[in-house]
Amino acid sequence: MVRKLIKSLLEAKAYPEPTAGVRLIETHVSFIFVTDRFVYKVKKPVDYGFLNFTTLDRRRFYCEEEVRLNRRLCPDLYLGVVELRLTPQGASFAGGEEILDYAVKMKRLPEERMLVHLLERGEAGVDEMTRIARKVADFHAQAERGERIDACGSTSAIRGNWDENFRQAAPFAGVTVSASELAEIRSWTERFLEQNGEQFRRRVAQGFIRECDGDLHCGNICLTDQVSIFDCIEFNERFRYIDTAADLSFLLMDLEYAGRPDLSEALLAVYQQATGDREMGELLPFYKANRAFVRGKVTSFLLNDPALPPQELAAKRETARRYFRLARGYTFRDRVKPSLVITCGLMGSGKSTLARELAMELGFLLRRSDLLRKEVAGLPLQPVAEEYRGGIYNAEMDRATYAALLAQAEEALKAGKGVVADATFRRAADRESFRSLAAKLGVPCYTVETSCPEEVTRQRLEARRGDPNEVSDGRWEHFHRQQAEFEAPQPGESISVDSALPLSTGTDLVLRAMGLL
Repeated sequence: MVRKLIKSLLEAKAYPEPTAGVRLIETHVSFIFVTDRFVYKVKKPVDYGFLNFTTLDRRRFYCEEEVRLNRRLCPDLYLGVVELRLTPQGASFAGGEEILDYAVKMKRLPEERMLVHLLERGEAGVDEMTRIARKVADFHAQAERGERIDACGSTSAIRGNWDENFRQAAPFAGVTVSASELAEIRSWTERFLEQNGEQFRRRVAQGFIRECDGDLHCGNICLTDQVSIFDCIEFNERFRYIDTAADLSFLLMDLEYAGRPDLSEALLAVYQQATGDREMGELLPFYKANRAFVRGKVTSFLLNDPALPPQELAAKRETARRYFRLARGYTFRDRVKPSLVITCGLMGSGKSTLARELAMELGFLLRRSDLLRKEVAGLPLQPVAEEYRGGIYNAEMDRATYAALLAQAEEALKAGKGVVADATFRRAADRESFRSLAAKLGVPCYTVETSCPEEVTRQRLEARRGDPNEVSDGRWEHFHRQQAEFEAPQPGESISVDSALPLSTGTDLVLRAMGLL
């Protein structure tokens, strides 16, 4: 579809029902037009190898397939396939002459109830995971199986899919993924397939290869009075004919990418209880790595769009980079010991960004003092303007916050989970109390000290001003007072990270110190 036709579809008159406005969402394979009550999805005439929408007949066929397959999980959401026709004013779904294309027509779901947005607002919890897990478990129990489907569960078929992924990701080496990361993931994948061949064969024999959803992630789930799971894979059977563990792994991975490994764990527990599938656990890191890799790859495809604004281009590049890093992170899981990682550094030095990245890549729980301090004080998670060492930053609140952080770290470590404790740790005594906890529990402890040039710090702190989503209260006018009383780690006590360098550089420094690289 040419851009001038897209422009005409942003007009309300192009639709058969009245609408106050039209919004366009573009993915690597579709143009999605959102009206007040409905959604129209037009497939792009693209060929990525794993999908081919280059002819009108193909697009019509896959529109019909999309409706048929998605009605398995959303019988009332998918209304059918509609024609896009040419009028003197341009393209229209409200009639016309020549057929230009076809579209899937759906009812519009409330965007504020999409799982991805619930996670952003902190409104998704165990109850929501329970509802989703039971819905997916019921769907998997009824999903079709057979010899043709079983064939896609063989190690040769799985290896073929991985090989395709590596070929298609290769052009993005040095852009969204490094050559060394690609090599590490490839080597681990080949080794895993060789060492676990019997387990893959057992999954086939036990009937776990089914016609699944194939695209089960947080952006495709809406929670209202019912659970709506939409937009499954319609364009390639081998991406749909998969192990139920692979299907579930997409959502488990996406929750972990969102920084909620606790919800991933809760979802898995309910699903396993509902299905009785306890053997899937050993394969989950493999399938999660695959799902993260695919997300990194398809997000990278969007970088080839010359119309993408620079700011959006940078955001897509960063998203793809993080998915590829998570994919590599799963290759560490069999070697990562439950450990305690504590950050240390001045305000604006990049502690929280590095802590978030480490927690995601290692599969550790992230505990932030900025959040804990406000929970201890009974305050909402929004910025507050306090005098230096005043209000919730006085000595008593400092002690209470670090005591709560220490207690949470102990609870997690005793449960066998790794922890990243994100705080300033300006006092040597506080760092020592956490090291003593690790020694008592017999787990490794790593102190990561972040720093950067003062000008970079100032820019970061100024950029936070007015951001309602920023939890930290650090301000430039407080920086030098904190700097004056900061008790820096002694030589050899910490892993030093210059946060002005690429984030991956700092993360790899820590991973290397942990013996993972």
